[in-house]
Amino acid sequence: MSNHQIFEHPLNERIRTFLRMEHLFEKLDYFLPQQQDWGTRAAVEALLDILSITARSDIKAELLKEIDRNLSTLVRLGNQPGVDRSTLQQVISELEYAASGIHRMTGPIGADAREDDFLKGVAQRSSIPGGACSFDLPYFHHFLIQPPEQRLERLQGWLEGMLPVSQAIRLVLSLARTSADPRNLVAEGGFFQEALDPQAPAQLVRVGLDPSLPLFPEISGHKNRFSIRFLQVNGTAKPAPYRDDVDFALTCCVF
Repeated sequence: MSNHQIFEHPLNERIRTFLRMEHLFEKLDYFLPQQQDWGTRAAVEALLDILSITARSDIKAELLKEIDRNLSTLVRLGNQPGVDRSTLQQVISELEYAASGIHRMTGPIGADAREDDFLKGVAQRSSIPGGACSFDLPYFHHFLIQPPEQRLERLQGWLEGMLPVSQAIRLVLSLARTSADPRNLVAEGGFFQEALDPQAPAQLVRVGLDPSLPLFPEISGHKNRFSIRFLQVNGTAKPAPYRDDVDFALTCCVF
């Protein structure tokens, strides 16, 4: 799908959460090294969103379950003829290393950042539109005008306790995304649906489209079935269903 624009849709709640976490870690990584204060603001916002998600669900337990499931699948694959055992062992080692990193974590994800009074104050005011401006949070403003190196060091300190989770999520999603080859298909009249094998539930659906097309897919589904409806972008008007056939690439990630 290298020449396609990729749209993804999770088919279970665990992968849905992992995708959101991956998105936030990517946002944090992007803004972390930027020297302008607006970049630091965006990095702090991403960090607070990560803390919010991990406070609502046990991401550590979900990640360990997913890693164990992947390891079991890989062990079964090792008994199949034609398997590259060297590559297989490398992936198994990466998963085991990711699991050990999570096991070594003490307390909840981002425990140090979660208990930091500075971040608590920023989080409380950030729930108000515009609440993190300089007159509402003068100590945040003071932090933002410090030298970039000083801000980066503080941010990296907060992030350090979350790195095993970030690395594990990226590994798990990478394995899912590369677990199947894309198929070139046609959505007749702009619509496509497919049943899934309940004995081998898909984790993720990936749709590849020619980026020059003024279209995007609206994907819905669960472990047994999914559907794709293509919508056309019409300037500032509401997107409308596309009625012509659409060539697209589809990957059902079953790993």
